[in-house]
This record gives sequence, C-alpha cells and structure tokens, in this order.
Amino acid sequence: MPEARPGLVLFDLDGTLADTAPDLGAAANRLRIEDGLPLIDDETLRPYTSQGARGLLFAAYGMTAEDPRFERYRARFLTHYAAAICRRTQLFDGIADLLAALEAVAIPWGVVTNKHARFTLPLLEALQLDQRAVCIVSGDTTQRPKPAPDPLLFACTQVGALPAATWYVGDDLRDILAGKAAGMGTIAVRYGYLGDGGNPVEWGADHLVDHPDEIATLFGLAC
Repeated sequence: MPEARPGLVLFDLDGTLADTAPDLGAAANRLRIEDGLPLIDDETLRPYTSQGARGLLFAAYGMTAEDPRFERYRARFLTHYAAAICRRTQLFDGIADLLAALEAVAIPWGVVTNKHARFTLPLLEALQLDQRAVCIVSGDTTQRPKPAPDPLLFACTQVGALPAATWYVGDDLRDILAGKAAGMGTIAVRYGYLGDGGNPVEWGADHLVDHPDEIATLFGLAC
C-alpha cells in the first residue's frame, strides 16, 4: 500500500536533488592548482561533498577547522565555487520525473538545505527549479540549521503545511534527525553522498530508497 498522500514534500539539495559533487570538487582542485599541487580525482573527493567546505578542505589538504589557515582557505574555496556553481552539476537520474509527478497531482514540494542562500538560490535558478519550489530554506535562513528541526518547521510555516503531513527526503544523517525532530515522515536516499553518519540503515528513517522512482511509488504516483 502506498503512503497517504503528502501535504508537502521537502528535499535536501546536495546529494538528494542534485549531484553537486563535480563542481564542489572542482573548486577544491582550483585551490590546489593555485598552490602548485596535483589534481585529485572526482571519486576521491565525492564522499566529502556532504560536509561542504570543511569536508573538501580536509580531503584536499588534510586541513581541519582548527588549522589557522582554515578560514582563509574556506573563503578562497567558496569564491571559486560561487564563480562556477553549475557547470557540471545536474539533477540525479529520476528526480525530474519525480518532481513532475508531484506537480501533476498538485503536491507541493520545496527545498531545505544547509547550503547558504548565496549558493542555494543561484544554483536552483541555474537548474530551473527556483520558480517551481514552493519554498526554499537555506542554511542561514533560520538561526539553527539541520540537524535542528527549525528550517523544516519554517518551511511548513511558509507553505501552511502541517509537519505531520510533510515528508523530508535527504541523504545525510542530519536530514533524518531533523525530519524526525520536526515530526515529519523521513526518506533516506542511498544514491546520495551519505556523509559521515555511518550506515543509513541505522538512521531510523521511515523509508530507505535507492532511486527517486521508489519515492514516487511510496506515494502512489506514476513517473
């Protein structure tokens, strides 16, 4: 039996809606080029993508947030990323069909991400999703980002949706923790980056899927 029709479906961005790893990794490699270092291949950098600048600086330099160079390198990294935010980024296979299926039956969907608005909004515009999402909540929209429930609850307030009738879809333990704390249904996607939260089977999500088509099936939608 499919789940009850949701009142709202919210998606994480990096690793859930869009594969942003190629452009984030490229920003890290541009730093290495400036420093006269060899490039690192995409697949080595990819697992660190969900940790943002912190993860990619660790992958590229072994640098932690306690390193005195960290803030300077973080600023350089973000400048490079902002300048080329959607050159190789694309929606994951099946996402375009899933979003179209939700829209076909008037189920609203939105984005809740820990990515700051200065990156979220241009990226969604480049992906031509900014006018389709009923809400866009970034990492600096509320005082506390995920895993706090604040940004998810803020999204519900914006749309006028009940958290109990809302589903949150994400690829990181923080996403599932935030969704559960907000009283929402949660879906973990194994096709994403998965972060450093261990085995997603142990995250406690209501559902664990390997492809966006499975989300459509959960809601009884045709893709």
